[in-house]
Amino acid sequence: MSGGWDCHAHLFGPYDQFPLAADRSYTPPPALSSQYLALLSRLGLSNGVLVHPSAYGEDHSLLFDALAAHRQLRGVIVARAHTFAALHGLRDRGIRAARFSHRSGAGANFAGSAGFTDLLELAPRLADAGLHAELWTDTQALPEIAENLRRLPVKVVIDHMGGFDIDAGIDAPGFRCLLSLVEDGVTFVKLCAYRNLFKARDFDQGLPFHHALLGANPHALLWGSDWPHLRVEPAPDAAQLLAEFRRWTDSPTLESLILDANPAKLYG
Repeated sequence: MSGGWDCHAHLFGPYDQFPLAADRSYTPPPALSSQYLALLSRLGLSNGVLVHPSAYGEDHSLLFDALAAHRQLRGVIVARAHTFAALHGLRDRGIRAARFSHRSGAGANFAGSAGFTDLLELAPRLADAGLHAELWTDTQALPEIAENLRRLPVKVVIDHMGGFDIDAGIDAPGFRCLLSLVEDGVTFVKLCAYRNLFKARDFDQGLPFHHALLGANPHALLWGSDWPHLRVEPAPDAAQLLAEFRRWTDSPTLESLILDANPAKLYG
């Protein structure tokens, strides 16, 4: 297809120009803008969304450099309430959102992340600046914040298909909570399944979750490659992930909606 969006990717390096933060939770290999643009071409997509990685802390230099050089890209910053003062004007620089984390488990949020309290405090300023919020969470943590999400003055995009649990199934309370938020138009969801399927017998164990989200509200769905697949060995092939998305969706009309129309409204 011509056009289309990959709504979730990260850049790293070159490190002599864009060094990582000293306080970080991981040290990835370089993932350069030239490599990402080549990937978009191989995927047959024209636009991409770069999500600022926590390993860069509060230094957004690489993100802004890439957005200035490549007008087909959009960006998502990481903003903490006490450190990110200026949000107005970011849309003109290609920024469309700020990312926050609220995940279950010990040590869930990486160093350099912004938390849910940051989102609650910054939400009015994001709305005033014409930005939305992106949230890395999971279906175990989601129910405790769902009512807060419903009251926010900004759109919310949930990463990685909401961190669904294949063992719990589509009727688990956390996943039903996600479906309710999507059905009501409170949140968008990025259809990036593979991080939830490491313990699956085969990839198609994610298919019921995909179909449930399609049934809830296809106008609130996006697709993301998650390139360069941080801390995953062996890393998947993004082209194969896109092929699986198309096979699971099995509808040119829905493919076009999710890969083009929906993201164009959020990021275009």
